[in-house]
Amino acid sequence: MRFRSSIRNPFSCVRLNWLAVVAAMALFPSALHAQTTCPDGSEPDALGCAGLQNVPSSSPGSPSTLNVTESTQGETPKADQSTAASANGSLASGASYSESTARIGRNAIEMRNVPPEPPSEFQQFVLATTGQMLAIYGAKLFTSQPAGFGPIDHGPAPGDLIIGPGDELRIRIWGQVNFSANLRVSREGEIYLPKVGAVHVAGLPFSAVPDHLRTVMERVYRNFELSVDLGDIHTIQIYVAGMAHQPGEYTVSALSTMVDAVFATGGPSAAGSMRHIQLKRGGKVVADFDLYALLVKGDKTGDLQLQPADVLYIPPVGPQVALIGSVRQGGIYELRGEEPLEQLLQTAGGETAVANGARLSLDRVEDHARRRAFEVAADSAGLATLLSDGDIVRVDPIISIYRDAVTLRGAVANPGHFLWHEGMRLSELIPERDALLKRDYWWQRTKLGLPAPQLVSPGSLESRQEKPSAVESPAAQTNWNQAVIERLDPSTMTTSLIPFNLGKLVLDHDMSQDMELKPGDVVTIYAQQNIQLPIKEQTVYVELAGEFVHPGIYSVSASDTLRSVATRAGGLTDRAYLYGSIFTRLSTRALEQDQLNRYADRLEQQMDRNSLALVSAAGGSGQQSVSTAGDQVALLNREMIARVRQMRATGRVVLEMNPHSMGLNALPDIHLEDGDKLVVPFAPETVQVVGAVFNQ
Repeated sequence: MRFRSSIRNPFSCVRLNWLAVVAAMALFPSALHAQTTCPDGSEPDALGCAGLQNVPSSSPGSPSTLNVTESTQGETPKADQSTAASANGSLASGASYSESTARIGRNAIEMRNVPPEPPSEFQQFVLATTGQMLAIYGAKLFTSQPAGFGPIDHGPAPGDLIIGPGDELRIRIWGQVNFSANLRVSREGEIYLPKVGAVHVAGLPFSAVPDHLRTVMERVYRNFELSVDLGDIHTIQIYVAGMAHQPGEYTVSALSTMVDAVFATGGPSAAGSMRHIQLKRGGKVVADFDLYALLVKGDKTGDLQLQPADVLYIPPVGPQVALIGSVRQGGIYELRGEEPLEQLLQTAGGETAVANGARLSLDRVEDHARRRAFEVAADSAGLATLLSDGDIVRVDPIISIYRDAVTLRGAVANPGHFLWHEGMRLSELIPERDALLKRDYWWQRTKLGLPAPQLVSPGSLESRQEKPSAVESPAAQTNWNQAVIERLDPSTMTTSLIPFNLGKLVLDHDMSQDMELKPGDVVTIYAQQNIQLPIKEQTVYVELAGEFVHPGIYSVSASDTLRSVATRAGGLTDRAYLYGSIFTRLSTRALEQDQLNRYADRLEQQMDRNSLALVSAAGGSGQQSVSTAGDQVALLNREMIARVRQMRATGRVVLEMNPHSMGLNALPDIHLEDGDKLVVPFAPETVQVVGAVFNQ
């Protein structure tokens, strides 16, 4: 019916067409006027009103376009806003370039600690052989990754970066035409330029994009300059397979390389190879990267940039050897083909300064059936020995022996090793008596002239000073009666001791004691503390304090007694209270402390037995209250034992006196030891009353 009516009324269609033409001609002048003036009154340029006119929106399927304006830094939108606007076809006014990091999908590069793996079979084999648990060389690099490890998207883009969908190009044009926009490459690999149209850029290296855009722009414009920067970088999908810590599918930045992907997966596992990291592209191996080149030499020349759908394959670990001993970095090393012993040492950083430079020891598994141990010389021929899977290489240290040297040790100022020469004697090794004074003695003498420490805390009203102690005599340090020469017989490898009289050698210059020295001799000078001397040969210091006419520190001989030393001190004052005196002795203090320690040990054992008996008596779960009480008792026992162990003996020796004892004759006539101390207080003038009284 409609077809017949249209045939019968042909003039109705003609009338409608003429009406449309008339309406278009009526609206044309106003549209033309709108194109010849800008809202700010300026004349439009070849691209329209610069900085104000938006590029017309395109359909969702067309290439994405952006505003031609360039806003200030404060108006920079977020990356998600830029992405959403680009998907809609254009950006809102004020949009600008944003250097956000690449979008990350699942299994993205992030900070994480790789969980430790159990020791491999070869590591356990080396542990059973050498007693050392060696780490796999290079595995420590992947145990803890730095935050945000991966390619840096904020730096300058490399010129060989292949442009792909999702990349953001920051285009700036000035000259005859002014244009500024951030354009994102569409899925078809194109960007849209006003009055130029869609330009295909995907697949081009970034260094070729400026020239390509210039060629396209010159079809429409002349006399202009152009610059192109890279904003957001697209991501790619890769696959990691084989013996990796975390194999799988990864979405990484297009700037990522093979090493970046290895770090992203946590590195090779204990069963994975570090010498063969393969990159497969299109079913073919395009790269075989050796991680040792990066670890040992810092060489990344074989580290290729990844492309979409690449497969990073980590094969099983190859032949392994163990290196222990005096090397810079021992561990489990993987071999790449046939490697000599010298190359292994270079990979480990070489030998240390104390390594034995004569030979190296090898433990080898032959034919998977037996083991053999042998040594190789550390020369060019020995270092050329090829290594086998399962070898254990040991670099022994040198033997700590001094040749053509003698050793001086003991109570001397400068112990050490000295060069020996033919005819060397003791007098050359000990030239003067000052050489027999320890450095600590001179240091104590030096500290006597230093100011004492002042206030410890601001709130203290009195200055706390260290109490000066008695200066140790040089004679108290040295045992003049005996010193020895320790000599090793090279034929029998036995040691003999040759004694000599140090006093006659140094003080009397007795030539009979000036013995000749041999290479390797060890001369030992004893102190009085090392070998106990007779009391008459010991130097004894005692201290008298309190109510003495001349209190102080006195040197006494073997015949002196407490009464005779008190007489040398001028006797007692008229206020001396002998009944309250305190006499202490170092030997008694040591004996008392030893008894306290033994008592604490016995007490602890007894309490442990009591606790076990209480736990046994608790029986089953019905005696839970008894068990809890036992735990509380055990806790109290431990606290009491700790307090007992903190107790310190005083070493007090009780003198037989009465409250009416007075004068020097009341002092006992006992012989003195080094470190004895007698403190005599003054007579008290007060009486203390305690008990059931009103005023205590």
